[in-house]
Amino acid sequence: MGFLVQVLLTAVAVWVSTVIPGIDLGEASTPAKIGTLVLVALVFGLINAIIKPVVKLLGCVFYLLTLGLFGLVVNGLLFWLAGYISEAVGLPFEVTGFWPAFWGAIIVAITGWVLNIVYEKVTDEA
Repeated sequence: MGFLVQVLLTAVAVWVSTVIPGIDLGEASTPAKIGTLVLVALVFGLINAIIKPVVKLLGCVFYLLTLGLFGLVVNGLLFWLAGYISEAVGLPFEVTGFWPAFWGAIIVAITGWVLNIVYEKVTDEA
């Protein structure tokens, strides 16, 4: 159940990132957009689970030299990759360049963080 909730929270965070020019969800019905968001959240989650640890290991010197700011670039590139892979498998989700991906990844991270805090508070009170 926790995995499903995490995917749904990430889908909401990806949806919020579509306010950035250059991140587009395409023209479709609302159910189709929700399905696309869930699938993009799965793609983004898989990329973060598989590729991000490898990049962190290989780029640990850059993380240290930039005091962690390199992580913002890595997150942007991974979000851009998620957009590319989503398009490649036929999902109508497009990230048009590095800067939209950079800002979109920041929005996804902040939104996901806030949603996780809210979810934890709601489940703790219940």
